[in-house]
Amino acid sequence: MKEIYTKILDEAMAAQRADVETIKKKRGTAFKVKDGKAYVDAAAKMKASEGQSKAVIDLHVESVKAHYRNLSALTDYVRPEDDPFVEHYQTPAVLEVLYAEDPKFRKSMDAFIKAIGKSEALIGREAARRYAGFYGPTCVVDFALIPGSTSNVVNQILQTVKIPTEHRQAILAAKSWGMNTSYGIGEVFAKAVEAGETLADATKQEVKQLQAIYDHPVRAQVELMEKAGMTSFDPAKYMEGYKKDIEPFVKAAIDGGVHYGNIVTVPAYCVGDIAHHIAQSTFNMCKDDVVMGIIEAVTEVMDRSVRAALDTVKSEYQLLSIATGSSAAATEYILELDGFNAPMVVDLLTKRFHNFVQLYPTRGAAAELHNCDFMDMIWRGWRMLDAARRKRNGSGDLLTPKAAGFPVDLAPIHESEVIMNPQRYAYPASAITVRYSALMRLADYPCLLTSEPVTATMMTNIIALHPEQIAAPVRACKDCASASMVDFRHEYCQWREAV
Repeated sequence: MKEIYTKILDEAMAAQRADVETIKKKRGTAFKVKDGKAYVDAAAKMKASEGQSKAVIDLHVESVKAHYRNLSALTDYVRPEDDPFVEHYQTPAVLEVLYAEDPKFRKSMDAFIKAIGKSEALIGREAARRYAGFYGPTCVVDFALIPGSTSNVVNQILQTVKIPTEHRQAILAAKSWGMNTSYGIGEVFAKAVEAGETLADATKQEVKQLQAIYDHPVRAQVELMEKAGMTSFDPAKYMEGYKKDIEPFVKAAIDGGVHYGNIVTVPAYCVGDIAHHIAQSTFNMCKDDVVMGIIEAVTEVMDRSVRAALDTVKSEYQLLSIATGSSAAATEYILELDGFNAPMVVDLLTKRFHNFVQLYPTRGAAAELHNCDFMDMIWRGWRMLDAARRKRNGSGDLLTPKAAGFPVDLAPIHESEVIMNPQRYAYPASAITVRYSALMRLADYPCLLTSEPVTATMMTNIIALHPEQIAAPVRACKDCASASMVDFRHEYCQWREAV
């Protein structure tokens, strides 16, 4: 299996490096949509190996091409305020293709929409808890089933609906790794309450919004973008063109027996590098040499660590775990170079969250999204480093944490001129918080540390090996950082009850 594992790693790192190299070259300049071409070229080289479903690989590759083609036809620039939404236009279009191709699936969706209407009490409770910060820092659009997430609420409703299991799983997947519109649970509710509506009326509005994103997802996304003030391009024209381009590949996936839950997720998770990761916001953030240096060093740690494990890795899932684990260890290690660690940062950001709720009761649904990703990542890295430090004790050996049982190579961090010379980026005699401050910028945007292009590419390859098995959302305890150290919310998670 080494050949296919090498192929998976090569494709994943090609996606990561396309992003990193483009950002390094273009940081501080004006973004153009054509800057995403390097990522398109990397994705276009993905091929189905023996034992993989070509239909799944095509969903990824052709979605990237369609996204780039349709976006380029409409604009040459995407405002930073609009770039988070660019990966939310694909699942609505794919869902509508499935509705047209499979009336039975549409019938199941209608049953679910009806169940949403009967779930006012549940939806009102969950929206109120999210609005008030009951669950602590949470990711309302999380790819897992954590408390406060849209997936969590959708799963609870689906448990009351008598439709085929495969359809229930597809509906759940569509609002997890599949991003069916930009809507996150509780946003309409919060705005209505703060505008003076009763809790009952706010709940009715919330229910209506949730029904809309499943009943007519494309139109719902257009309406959401109008309310959000998205002006970079015409979302209706984008989705019209994208839907036409992706339709034959969705049909091929249906004919190829690909689980609908995979069909609604693969096309969306892979396009965000064009005008979101490779974007004006990223070019601006990475003007900071230390921010850029951290992204580069973590990328090298990931590549070296996974590549060193190729001879002995046992499964494709282990490959993904080493990739994400090594980046977590690397990020935590950089944090510890300045004397900080995950427990300190999780405590700080959790306390900040509760103040943030009081300051901004109508905060956007995604406000704490990436803070949660960052905390979960460094918490995972801290446990690896803590175990390695205990084992090393006073021997003086190099610190070598393990991810999924494989050593993590932290040497690229020490080889980085930027990271190892913080005195060049602050008052030299007291430059003791430089790396930490750069990481706090990345706490709002850790996509290239976690890393999303690597995870998306590897997951497509994994799904291609098991196309008939549902992959999303994660059906495991996410081990949320804040819930593990500060907040008591484990009992509200839905991972064991996932449909």
